[in-house]
Amino acid sequence: MKFDIITLFPEIITGYCSYSIPSRAQKQGVISLNTVNPRDFTHDTHRKVDDTPYGGGAGMVLMCRPFYEAYESIPKTANSASILLTPQGEVFNQQKAEFLSKKEQVTMICGHYEGFDERIREIPGVMEISLGDFILTGGELAALCIVDAVTRLLPGALGKDESTLEESFSAGLLEYPHYTRPYEFRGKKVPDILLSGNHKEILKWRQKQALLRTKSKRPDLFEKYIKENS
Repeated sequence: MKFDIITLFPEIITGYCSYSIPSRAQKQGVISLNTVNPRDFTHDTHRKVDDTPYGGGAGMVLMCRPFYEAYESIPKTANSASILLTPQGEVFNQQKAEFLSKKEQVTMICGHYEGFDERIREIPGVMEISLGDFILTGGELAALCIVDAVTRLLPGALGKDESTLEESFSAGLLEYPHYTRPYEFRGKKVPDILLSGNHKEILKWRQKQALLRTKSKRPDLFEKYIKENS
């Protein structure tokens, strides 16, 4: 999997990805990471990438030329996806992460300042994705969330590939509770079933707990799960 990230702040991307699972995935050849700075595609001595909006208004708007040229400089594979990170996009979720994990290449465009020149949204084949109904300073945090979520799904990225099968949202439910040592802490004990060695009964307990937790914390997900599995 190749991630190409168009960003004015490449250090944010490379800094985060030099730790934990993204770092290990790069070292093992599971993913490769490439950043492209639109400032390298400007045509003035000041490397200007933004300007005041036509029609007036607060803030600065990202100019279309450097972002178009940065995007076009990246060779695309046949099995690739391109993403514009914007609050106006479809909300990212586990299903979208799974969809992207089947691609050979994911290219992401990170915004900043007041927003994009509208023509950047019209780059052919680019889908718009959002993390949710809130505003971030730039798209870098959103890009990193996508890199992390997708990388976890790739074979060889985690110590045990089956780990992803039991995580929250992978089966449409929140994950069951986890416990480790000590057996008792401040009067709270680990459920005895987890120490029984009966893996069949442990599986049943975990499935039940996942259902109960989802029903309690995310009734919307619970109702969707029930409808899809009835």
